Amino acid sequence: MGIKTYNPYTPSRRNMTGSDFNEITKKTPEKALCISLKKNAGRNNQGKITVRHHGGGNRRLYRKIDFKRNKDGISAKVIGIEYDPNRTANIALICYEDGEKAYILAPEGLKDGMKVMNGPTAEVRVGNCLPLSEIPVGTMIHNVELYPGKGGQMVRSAGNGAQLMAKEGKYATLRLPSGEMRMVPIVCRATVGIVGNVDHNLIKIGKAGRKRHMGIRPTVRGSVMNPNDHPHGGGEGRAPIGRPGPCTPWGKPALGLKTRKGKKASNKLIVRRRDGRAIK
Repeated sequence: MGIKTYNPYTPSRRNMTGSDFNEITKKTPEKALCISLKKNAGRNNQGKITVRHHGGGNRRLYRKIDFKRNKDGISAKVIGIEYDPNRTANIALICYEDGEKAYILAPEGLKDGMKVMNGPTAEVRVGNCLPLSEIPVGTMIHNVELYPGKGGQMVRSAGNGAQLMAKEGKYATLRLPSGEMRMVPIVCRATVGIVGNVDHNLIKIGKAGRKRHMGIRPTVRGSVMNPNDHPHGGGEGRAPIGRPGPCTPWGKPALGLKTRKGKKASNKLIVRRRDGRAIK
């Protein structure tokens, strides 16, 4: 999908860019595959804010995406490529031969009228979903399962793809978009190809209002707050942090502190971390 620019009739418009949506072939969502989303503005069931900077934003319908791809042996035809406000990737509406419709993530190169299939007998072709054991080494994949039958959990955002590096015994080794090398059970499924909408990372928001339409509220720096609001606050003029390192509003270390547990169960499946270090 390409990027479009705007005439600078306001200062914020000068550097704003957006998607030209040339991949989109279907404008309205499938009603049977949509559910309404309730806004909670970052609040929990007690009404307390547990996630800051959430609130407002445009109304959205949630499109139910088939991440499991477990309808095996039945080919499906791509009806259209749609925009999804809930994710960076575009989605594709497919219709199986028995008449059932479903949404899947739209990989790069998937067009209207193409056929896709799930299961071990499917061809290794863009949009098809197969177990890792049936996919050749070196293939680019997305929507990767971590647990058999749970549905794809990794590599789902626009332009991302993982590479199948090796297969040995019960596990397949993947190189993830972050650079991490990770082992995944070889019976887990993945979809062939990379996720579409590859130019998404080139979009410049341009103005504050566009961020508000996304449901994101302003973020205020701790250094401009009062001491009773933030550990960085107070002082005359622009004061330094005054602590050994940056802190959250609740006094816990922030910005660079490693929070991953040392004895996390999945450590044994990570061959190399994204920073290039091997897991000890």
